Amino acid sequence: MTTAVLSAQDTTLSARSLRKAFGPTVALRDFSLELRAGETHVLMGENGSGKSTVVKLLSGVHRPDSGSITLGDHTVDALPSPRAAIAAGVSTVFQETLIVPQQTVLTNLWLGSDGILRRRHSDAARYELGREMLGRLIEPPDLEVGAGSLSLRDRQAICIVRALLTSPRLLILDESTSALDVRTRDNLFVVVRELCRGGSSVLFISHRMDEVEEIGDRITVLRSGERVATGGRGEFDARQLVGLMTGDAHPPPERDVPVHVRARDIGVASLQAAGVRLSPDAPPIEATFSRGEIVGLAGLEGHGQDLFLQALAGVRPAAGEVRHQAGSAATVLRSRLDAFAAGVAYVPRERRAESLLETRSILDNFGLKTLRMHRRAGLVRGDSVRRRFEEYVERLRIRTGHVRNPITSLSGGNQQKVILARWLAMRPDVLLLNDPTRGIDMGAKRDIYRLLTNAAAEGLTIVMLSTEVEELVELMDRVLVFRENALFSELHGEALNRTRLVASYFGREADQ
Repeated sequence: MTTAVLSAQDTTLSARSLRKAFGPTVALRDFSLELRAGETHVLMGENGSGKSTVVKLLSGVHRPDSGSITLGDHTVDALPSPRAAIAAGVSTVFQETLIVPQQTVLTNLWLGSDGILRRRHSDAARYELGREMLGRLIEPPDLEVGAGSLSLRDRQAICIVRALLTSPRLLILDESTSALDVRTRDNLFVVVRELCRGGSSVLFISHRMDEVEEIGDRITVLRSGERVATGGRGEFDARQLVGLMTGDAHPPPERDVPVHVRARDIGVASLQAAGVRLSPDAPPIEATFSRGEIVGLAGLEGHGQDLFLQALAGVRPAAGEVRHQAGSAATVLRSRLDAFAAGVAYVPRERRAESLLETRSILDNFGLKTLRMHRRAGLVRGDSVRRRFEEYVERLRIRTGHVRNPITSLSGGNQQKVILARWLAMRPDVLLLNDPTRGIDMGAKRDIYRLLTNAAAEGLTIVMLSTEVEELVELMDRVLVFRENALFSELHGEALNRTRLVASYFGREADQ
């Protein structure tokens, strides 16, 4: 689809015929994009399609091999650095939360946008402006505390506000909403609309179809490093977008979250929380999880669902007991080692910080937890690890090069599949997942949903924290909603729908 040529006055940024290769791999070829003043332009594509490369070229992280970038009436071959991009009016918020954990919230808010020797603002102005802007997204924390002590949502809010404090002509949000809860994301969308009304542009990248439909004025689709379509709001439905991203002319008639058929037999209890308190003044939580079911944990960020999942995993001890039931024997889980020994596997939320060994190979990352299964005479049998991995490559449709390549050579979705394969290869009795589909494309999500549904059908107990409303509604057998460190409601059957779920987040009963 062709796009009308715009004048410099109408256009914030124009990228022409950009190409970028990393060795023999061509990440982007002959890519062009125009961003209109006052619009939110969505960039979509599967992991590995070239989106991140576009963002890094426009942010000054990488230089294109060829092509040009025009900002207003000024054309350059490349933005030479992130600092140069910010000076030109381009600020980027990446999916990974880029903060200095040891520094205060206030220092992190102003990193890169105010000098040390020649500051544009006084200390008092920096504090007040930073607090005011942060308060537009979240309840602002003490700005003098270390940023590393905050939740993932709050750390991402810091990154977003840091970009906004530069008064950008172009704000790039690269999967930045994947760490936000519903309320914070809605607050961000209010800010985005105001920014666009002021004449700035927003380049928005997301795999969440509801976000795309809500915020996007135009959509550009990337596939295999090439632009395959650009269109306005309402020109593509979800099925068409999936087809454009995958190259499948007849994609399955499903939303980004496939409808989950709840036709499995639910077995006996395998995990039980008895009198678990997430804070000293919170009421005790009683919950049972059975074999063959997928249970979702949900709520606004910081309301206890993450603490509860970590309590189940033995990562964060809580008052009360967590018991694993195996036949007639019950084991109290007091630590992560207890949980691991009982067959309770836990996949953390922050993939890079908590799950990956970035300097090691794909195969090393897969085999991390199952080496004892591949030993003979005290030695690890590499051929056995490889054969087991190949089984999961097929089951999870992992797109991988040579297994001795570093894990960082894979897209985010394929990295997550390797992590899931690592834990499933343990043959656990219970699988605890902390937002496992955060920031991965729809195709990878469907592969993971298929795997989880099949694993549940085989008797695995799955408890999964998710920040995606559609995922919770369509995938789960039931959803536990947390509020103020307490179990607020349990939704299942006809009561498990988007309206009632979101109402529960805000403390409203289903019939209110």
